[in-house]
Amino acid sequence: MIEEFKQWYDDRHSYAKEWKKNNRNGKVVGYFCTYVPEEILYAANCLPVRIMGGHEPPALATPHMFDMWCPFSRDCLSQGLAGKYDYLDGVMIAQSCLHIRQAFGAWQLQVPTPWSYYLCMPNAVTTSHAKKFLAGELAEFKKAVEEWVGKTITDADLDRGIDIMNTNRRLMKQVYEFRKEDNPPLTGAEAMTMVWSSQIMDKREHTVLVEQLLRDLPNRRLDRDPGVRLMIVGSENDDRLFMEMVESIGATFVIDDHCTGSRYFWDEIVAQGDRLQAIANRYCDRVPCPSKDFTQGTWERKRFPHITNLAKEYRAQGAVLIQQKFCDPHECDIPSLRRQLENNGIPCYFLEFEVTVPVGQFRIRIEAFIEQLRADELFD
Repeated sequence: MIEEFKQWYDDRHSYAKEWKKNNRNGKVVGYFCTYVPEEILYAANCLPVRIMGGHEPPALATPHMFDMWCPFSRDCLSQGLAGKYDYLDGVMIAQSCLHIRQAFGAWQLQVPTPWSYYLCMPNAVTTSHAKKFLAGELAEFKKAVEEWVGKTITDADLDRGIDIMNTNRRLMKQVYEFRKEDNPPLTGAEAMTMVWSSQIMDKREHTVLVEQLLRDLPNRRLDRDPGVRLMIVGSENDDRLFMEMVESIGATFVIDDHCTGSRYFWDEIVAQGDRLQAIANRYCDRVPCPSKDFTQGTWERKRFPHITNLAKEYRAQGAVLIQQKFCDPHECDIPSLRRQLENNGIPCYFLEFEVTVPVGQFRIRIEAFIEQLRADELFD
């Protein structure tokens, strides 16, 4: 199953094109942020596909975005400008950070796509008005999708979309439970490949693969020393070369907090009569992105206790904090998050990512961090 996840992630465009050929009445919608309510898209027989970078120098984006903006955002736009996503029927975003919004805006102007939508996701998701506001925005979004696809989305359709997403989330969380073991039966790179592939595959097909993986994991044994148990936290991360490099030098990533990892699927929708309100509640209550993780009038961060609890629950001996270069939300959060983790006995190491990661340089730095953690264990 792990190899299938890798195959579909690496060949994501072919997968979407094949899905479109086999679902004549369906539409493929590219989305820029995991706050997009995929439940409504599945209810309308659409395939949500997360727009991802290609880890290639984003030269095509330079005329349309500042070079000093997030390299992931520029890489996403560059992929669109290069025609990699020419099969999309629509493109959308849920209001997110400034940089990814600029990528979306430039895409609307420069990349021919038949339909586009900007969902006004509230920034202050912890306020008393956020959930009601978002439910109203979801009603407008649902109406726009109905007009576009020429189909009324019923409560039964919404129930189906919610079930598709909840089932996939629940099963991936069960896979993550295996990472708590002394010698996990899958590596961190493999676990995150599963999550990456879920963002570009039909969740129903992906769920079948995850169910098979769950049947295989109890008997799966990796011929490797798990080494030091690490947590990885930060900006979008789909850099498999980096993950595999770290896990080849005496460590295992046992847990993560990324929008391409656990943060994407950790929380399910709690069913209630008003389906749109139930969806709104989930997206406001989910583990937040730093761009939305603030409480007015305080410096409190909702995700910090969650990350600390994950580190303890998965027995992480250290944390690698990564940030896409120029990512303002994470850049502002990391110093405080580092203090939070280190005050709870979790040593941290910071790395700044670009579109292409200098794996050789990072290897030397991570090796030093791993040796430090081993030395600390000996003297404890």
